[in-house]
Formats: sequence, structure tokens, C-alpha cells
Amino acid sequence: MSSKLLIKNIKSLVQVREAGILKVSGKDMKDLPCIENAWLAVDQGLIADYGSMDDFPGIEDWKGLEIIDAEGKLVLPCYADSHTHIVYAGNREGEFVDRINGLSYEEIFARGGGILNSAKRLNEASEDDLFEQAMGRLREVIGQGTGSIEIKSGYGLSVESELKMLRVIKRVKDLNLLPVKATFLGAHALPIAYKNNKAGYIRLITDEMLPAIAAEKLADYIDVFCEQNYFSYEETKDILEAGKKHGLIPKVHAEQMSHFGGIKAGVECGAISVDHLEYCNEDDIALLKNASTMPTVLPGAAFFLSLPLPPARQMIDAGLAIAFASDFNPGSCPSGNMNFMMSLGCVQYKLTPEEVINACTINSAYAMQLSHEVGSITIGKKANFFITKAISSYGFIPYSFGSNLIESVFLNGIRQ
Repeated sequence: MSSKLLIKNIKSLVQVREAGILKVSGKDMKDLPCIENAWLAVDQGLIADYGSMDDFPGIEDWKGLEIIDAEGKLVLPCYADSHTHIVYAGNREGEFVDRINGLSYEEIFARGGGILNSAKRLNEASEDDLFEQAMGRLREVIGQGTGSIEIKSGYGLSVESELKMLRVIKRVKDLNLLPVKATFLGAHALPIAYKNNKAGYIRLITDEMLPAIAAEKLADYIDVFCEQNYFSYEETKDILEAGKKHGLIPKVHAEQMSHFGGIKAGVECGAISVDHLEYCNEDDIALLKNASTMPTVLPGAAFFLSLPLPPARQMIDAGLAIAFASDFNPGSCPSGNMNFMMSLGCVQYKLTPEEVINACTINSAYAMQLSHEVGSITIGKKANFFITKAISSYGFIPYSFGSNLIESVFLNGIRQ
């Protein structure tokens, strides 16, 4: 296959940015730079150049050139999904029915469901089986336009099983198919063996898990579920600081089921992102305005669990950047479809198509420190993009929430 690719007659080349723009905030999220009637050139897996068909270059010096005619179609950078849990065993569809019948997330957890259910299944699964299941989910989301992804541990809850999860993530990363970031989430829940000894489990995380993870270089980030009945503000800070000593950058599951101090803990520890945010308040927004932390909304989880909606509109209007991610996991969002997340952003959160595209590309790339290499159409970035079917505009993507409008996905300039 040729390493040189030229796409011509693009109806609209979307999210075209100059190098150096790593995120967009506030009112700037309403801007989405595009080139109409455009061309895009790819060389050696990178975006080489682009422009208007009115200034179409000569291509005589391009040998072995593959040319795609995209007349009537749009080209967008692939989505960056900065929060997933795609390494897991089996599913939790039984709990889906339990919730339909009136049980809450907390009630399901209290009777051994939720995260503990996934931990039991994962402990019984082999590394090879987990890898095959994860690759099936990864291929699915790539087909839906995702071109970079973060994957968390957190269903192991023991030294052996957390390492097993992180080794699976490393196998996925080592394929070099797309940029992958690994997050250690040992502080996802309290395992049954430590039900009455939370301090002992935290010591297990800080004294045994973290040194083993650092020795094998298995993670980029450390995350904590800061929530009542899980980990407190103080415990969250202690665990994040322990992770930082091993070179891991903090993230936080924050303010999902209640207001519990996760945003404050994340900002104080220099987190790259704080995620969920259903119970984010005005004080939290003020904290985030003075921080480099990316507030990340997970629309699928709030939708699936019927939770209050995070104040995404209020955050943008206050001048913040926000990112969107899927939270693809077996319990609270069994979907990694970022097209659907954008539809939820427009319908439920009253964001514009421009804002949700920025939230799912450049800003979500920032939330995993990848916006220097993905998240926009920029010369020198990875050629991770997709071509739509023939559609009227980019606004048609969130508008037609149940349709698959992606014709082909390219990673490193190669059609998937």
C-alpha cells in the first residue's frame, strides 16, 4: 500500500488548526475552522499538507500516489476518547435489568454487583482472553471514528489482576495501531477481601501495586474513584501523590454520584483531567478556571444511569474548556460510540455541533496529553481521520444520532 495519499474534492475539511493549539476554551469552542472544497495530503503516516481545490498543487513528484475522490463528503480528525475501561471480561446486562426494576447503582454494588462483579469475572479470565475481548471492542470503536484512546485498569483490585489488566493494555499499545494511554485505577472500589480494612487496601496500592507498575512501566496515569462509599477527598489525594512519586500523572473520577471533593483533589494534585462531574458546582468551576486540568464530561454514563447532567453549558459559558469521552465500560456505559456522545451533547447539554466536535477531538486529546499529535487536521500530526458518507454538513452527524455516517477510517494514513 502506498505511503502517500491524496484526498481531493473534500466537501469540507473540518477542524483545521495551526500547530501549537492544544485545546480550545469558552467562546472559542463555538469556532470550528474548516476549508470548503478542500484537498488533504498524507505522507509516511502524517498529515503533509492541505488546502483549497482552488489552489490544487501539482502532484508530478508524488510517486505511487493513491488518490481518493471525496466529492460530497467531509473529512474530520478521528475522535480522541480519553476515558474508557475496555479491558473487561463478559458483561453486566443482568444489572441493566436490575436497574430497570428499580435498584440503584449503589444498591447493586452493595449486593456484590457493579465493579465487584467485573472484578470477579476478570480474576477468572486469562490475559489472552482479555486481550481478544479488548481488541474486539477497540476495532468496534475505530470503525465508529475513534483514533486515540485511554484505557484504565480497575477491575482487578489485587496486585496480580491489576498487573494483568495493565499488561493487556500494554499489548494493545504495543501494536502501534493508534495512540493508547494506560491508567492505573486500583482505587476503583474496595475489594471484598479488604471490606473492613480500607487503610490496608490503600497501603497495598501505594506499597505494592505502584512499585510493580513502575518497574514494568505499565501506566501513564493514576486515577481514583473519589466518591462516598469508595475513596474520600483525603484518601484520593494520598493515592494520587503516591502515584506521582512513581511518575504517574493524576486523573480523578469526580463528583459522579454526589459532591465529594474529587475536582478539588484533582486540581490540587495537578490532574490532567477530572471526569464525570454530574455534581460539579460553581466553586468547582472557579477552581478549574485557574487550573490546567481538563474537565471531562461522560455523556453516555449519565444517560445510561439516568444521573443529573453535568453543567457543561455553564462550564463553557464560564470560559472553561471541556472534553467529552465515552466511559466505555460494562456497567455504566456499554458503548464507545463517540458519534452518539456528540448527539447527547447537543440534545441534552445544549451544546452546538462545533462545541461537541471540539470536545471530542482537540480537547479530549488534551485530556490524555496527545493534542500535539492528534485531535485536529494539522501538518505534522498523525493522519488519523475519517471520511464521512455524502452528507450536508458536520452538524448532520450529531443530528442523525442513530445513523452510521462514517464511510472509512484512516489510522497513520492507512485505511482500516
